[in-house]
Amino acid sequence: MLWVKIFHIFSVISWFAGIFYLPRIFVNLAMLKPDAHAERERLLMMSRKLLKFMWFPAIPSVVLGFWYWFEVWGFGPGTAWLHAKTFLVLLIVIYHYACARILKQFEAGTNRRSHVWFRWFNEIPVPLLLAVIILVVLKPF
Repeated sequence: MLWVKIFHIFSVISWFAGIFYLPRIFVNLAMLKPDAHAERERLLMMSRKLLKFMWFPAIPSVVLGFWYWFEVWGFGPGTAWLHAKTFLVLLIVIYHYACARILKQFEAGTNRRSHVWFRWFNEIPVPLLLAVIILVVLKPF
């Protein structure tokens, strides 16, 4: 089971590299002047490639996390922290999906949000990840 845990941690770290960086590209896209066509295409290409990359570690992160949960922890007493962590992971998956939807808006030229909005959006995964780490390490309930 230690190998499952190792690969779970590795895939989560890889996934979060994209989760942290893709919204930062959205900030740059939202700041572009309307006539910056080459830069827009370059940033869109980077976004598409990063989003594709993000799916590869996201899926094993979730699958290995559930595998570890069912093999080690189960549903017995003292696992409430694990249910809370699972809820936070669900929010992270929703955030990932929201990033994919936002990229489609940028590609279609329909984004109406400002770079300031994206700066705030960019911060959402930080407290989520911190909360997950606190739950995993401290197992408070």
